[in-house]
Amino acid sequence: MKTVLVTGANGQLGKCIQKIHKNYPEFSFYFKSSQQLDITNQERVSHYFAKNNIDYCINCAAYTNVELAETEQEKAYLVNAEAVKNLAIICKKSNTTLIHVSTDYVFDGTSIKPYTEEDTTNPISIYGASKRQGEIYIEEHLTTYFILRTSWLYSEFGKNFYKTILQKAAEKANLTITTEQTGTPTNANDLADSILEILTKNHTEYGIYNFSNEGKATWYDFAREIISNMKLSEEKQPVLQEIASYKTKAERPVYSVLNKTKIKRIKKDIPEWKASLKNLMLKHKIT
Repeated sequence: MKTVLVTGANGQLGKCIQKIHKNYPEFSFYFKSSQQLDITNQERVSHYFAKNNIDYCINCAAYTNVELAETEQEKAYLVNAEAVKNLAIICKKSNTTLIHVSTDYVFDGTSIKPYTEEDTTNPISIYGASKRQGEIYIEEHLTTYFILRTSWLYSEFGKNFYKTILQKAAEKANLTITTEQTGTPTNANDLADSILEILTKNHTEYGIYNFSNEGKATWYDFAREIISNMKLSEEKQPVLQEIASYKTKAERPVYSVLNKTKIKRIKKDIPEWKASLKNLMLKHKIT
């Protein structure tokens, strides 16, 4: 039986994988939170791999606070880059295939068409730069790896834009949401499915892949769709206003839609973002 280690297992993607892992009885899963297995601690990670025969490592551990990364640069690079380098070196030594999650923020957003895996990276934030450095370390130290770049990840777990809008709408709060950025909201459950599909089909076409849901949206479009699916009565509708831009510490790519031609060789059916959002809300009886 193949063994799979999931690091950062208490994050939203890790929890999405936990939710469905029993559908894959051919694998033995080990789920480790950042507290249980801190990937910044090279000695502990190395010891864990030495004790356990790990065939696949799905790295869901990451520093994801885009704003705070601008002032916590050392911490962002430690988790998103240096720890990833250690993981790559250990995976190579252990003959383990690494599946690592990256981001659309490795791009600068100046493109006018969806980014391919071959397009030049040029991150404009510390978060994006630290994630890109993690990718570089993997490419330098490993040959058996999958890097999945994703965008605007949300789910029923953890803190994310989707859950924030649900809460604010329930409170009938006034919402002012930017129309400046265009990308694709991605249901973390769909990403989890794709990762496990890579495992089950024993793919060996290693490298970088883009994965997001189909379609594109602004953050305002995303918020409007969430509220629309809530089917609130007129008196309970929150006031949703557009704003062209808002001041933040971190720069964000204006356009970061991802081209998914390559990943479709592995996963042909990728849900459209509105349909995936509606499906999630139906499952949790929010619509």
